[in-house]
Formats: sequence, structure tokens, C-alpha cells
Amino acid sequence: MNLKVQGFILLDVDVVALNNAGKSSTSNFDNAVATKKVFKNGRTYTYVSGQAWRFWWREALQKNHGWQLSPITREAKIAFTAADPIKYADDDIFGYMKAAKDVQLDEQGKPVLDSKGKEKKENVTVTRVSPLKNSAIVSVASTRPAENWSSMARHDGDSVPYGKEEYSAIMKGMFSLDISQAGTFAMYNKTGFKNLTEELKTNALNNGSQEIDDPFVKDANGNFKKLLQLSSSIRKQRIKDTIQALKTISGGAMQTNNLGDVTPKVIVLATTSTGNHPFSHIAASEGSNSEKAYLNIDAIKEVLKDYKEQFQGTIFIGRRSGFLDDYAARLKELESLGEGYPKVQLGSINDTIDKYCEQLESQIS
Repeated sequence: MNLKVQGFILLDVDVVALNNAGKSSTSNFDNAVATKKVFKNGRTYTYVSGQAWRFWWREALQKNHGWQLSPITREAKIAFTAADPIKYADDDIFGYMKAAKDVQLDEQGKPVLDSKGKEKKENVTVTRVSPLKNSAIVSVASTRPAENWSSMARHDGDSVPYGKEEYSAIMKGMFSLDISQAGTFAMYNKTGFKNLTEELKTNALNNGSQEIDDPFVKDANGNFKKLLQLSSSIRKQRIKDTIQALKTISGGAMQTNNLGDVTPKVIVLATTSTGNHPFSHIAASEGSNSEKAYLNIDAIKEVLKDYKEQFQGTIFIGRRSGFLDDYAARLKELESLGEGYPKVQLGSINDTIDKYCEQLESQIS
């Protein structure tokens, strides 16, 4: 089954500047920095880019789960990782694009030369669509960032003023992780699907990986094309590590003066048999002009009912005590909805992540 991990999170941050947008065009200060924000229905919403969230995520996996991150090569106008998802788990989970040519080697490992004595090169471009997809993290309700005046004054002479935008907000984000794609690689001549070079494929097959049928793609003769797949134990570990990293994820700009905790304060984790993300609108603001965010329990109930055929197993919902305590009783209702709804289990943030990862053990083949 083509299963997906579907996750939704809420953050709660005060006086932060998590993701900045460069020089401010509206400040009176020459060296003022603006925070990232977007506009919708005439209102301002601060956000963290999806790329920044992925950067935090990678760092958490490196520091807290022992992942050796894929090394980056920087050339004149491009940069790329090793593009080796067999060795580097982050290449597997986060995807890559490497456009390159390598010197052709003969059986003795020496360069093959053309008629003019120049080394022959072959195209070794590989790309991979990331199994992990995530949104930006955006404020649930509209915000009004405040410009804060600061100065560097630990020197002789006049102080050097600078400005930065800060805000407090409840912020939402969502992600989806393709269980069947993680640790599984194609070699079709198509952008995003030529994941491996022949050398990587051969080495992987010699070291315990296997070929499996692609249930969705056939060749001209009607036969299933082949995929390379890592062992079940490696795939399970990579997927669970990715979810577990949300317990300890950290990051954001201005952390020395504006330390903000970016671990989830609410998290929803579910496995679905489709790619549609069902939880995108379970948090909203109270009225079109309100700056107060709320958790829409009725919307959660509706999602649970509408998608009951797509949910696989239990839906796990975690909440940090002290955050949105007014919704504790109504959230409790979700555990006893009865027939026509999937099972829901509530808990703390870390316990919820642990329990969901236990369920994943049986869902990853």
C-alpha cells in the first residue's frame, strides 16, 4: 500500500524573529532587518520558509540521531550533495539534484580517451523527489511585527544602531512522508526518478539491497519495472528517526537575543493511504479580523469522518500542558467518538510521537 505519514504541528513563540527576509524597505534605520511575512485578505502573517524548517530538521537528525549528513560540493554557480541515498540517510529522505559528468573508466580503472586523446565523459545526472514534503510554518492568526531598536555600544565613539522585526504568534505547519518511497529508488530516465547511478545500484545490490517490482510503472512489454529497495530495518529506522527528530528540533534566526522553542506544542500524526493532507485547516483565527488563534475541534471531527476510509490505524494527537488548556476537555471527546470514526489517542507531545512510531513498525513493510 502507498502509505503516507501525515503530520500537523502548532508552535507557540514569543518575541522571535525566526526567519528574516533581508534589509527592511520600510524602516528608518539603514541597517534594519525585516522578518518574512505574507499577506492574505489584507492581513499580515509571519512565516518560516519550508527550506528553513528542513534545515532545522536536518540539523536535529545530525545532532540527536547520529545521521552523517551528505557532503556538499560547491561549484561556480551550483551546489549539490553526494547524491548517495544508500550511504546518506538525508539524501534519501530529503531528496537531491546533482547535474554532473564523470570521466569514463575502463576495466582497469583508467580514463577512456577519445580519438583526440581527451578523456571521455558520461552524464551522471541524478535527481530524487523528496519523500518528505513540508509546508512553510505560518502564523495561524494575523500578526503585527514590532520593530525593535537595538545598538552596538561596547566601543569608543557613537553607538551603532540597528533594527529588527519581532513577533509573537501561534504558528502552524504540516508535512507528509511517503513510507513506500523512503529507502526505495528508481532509475527511470525521467527527472526526479533517476535516483541512482549504475555504480551505486551495483554496490547496493552487492550489499544486501534488493530489486522489487514498481506496482505503478510497466515497460513496453507490460512487465513491471524494477526498483531498488534497502532492507526493512534500515527503512524503518530512517522513517522513525525523521519523526522522532521533532522532539528536539531547534533553530531560527536571532536565537542569541530572541531564543524561541520551535518544538511542537500540538502535534497530529496519522497514516493515510492517499497523498491528500487532511489536517490543513484544523487551526484558524477567531473571525476575519481577529489576532487570536484557536483549535477547531469540529473541523477535526469532520476530517476524521470524511477520511475514515483513508486512515490506517490510530490517529495520535499530542498537546503540551500549558498550551491551549481550554481545549483539553473537547480534545478528550475525540477518544470516544465511536462507530463511523477512526480510533484517536491523546497524550503528551513526546509520548504521542513514541506511540505513533510504534505503530509505524507494523505499517512499514
